[in-house]
Amino acid sequence: MRWPALVLIALIALLQYPLWLGKGGWLRVWEVDRQLQAQREVNQKLEQRNAGLDAEVRDLKSGYDAIEERARFELGLIKQDEVFVQVPQR
Repeated sequence: MRWPALVLIALIALLQYPLWLGKGGWLRVWEVDRQLQAQREVNQKLEQRNAGLDAEVRDLKSGYDAIEERARFELGLIKQDEVFVQVPQR
């Protein structure tokens, strides 16, 4: 009676090995699912960044206000007949 029980336990263990540790086992599925979730978060951040860049490009193509704003803040340009005043920060 003892040998058949040991054989059945060994058979069950051999059948469970591929399920848990095999190429398509649960542990691998959990790992891939975790990687997929991390990649989705990265993609969501990149989509938000791309949406902001797309809005900026459309704004630059459609009007001169955005171009003027960039020229003022990034290049330090001023219009003709304007007086530039800089207030020092403490």
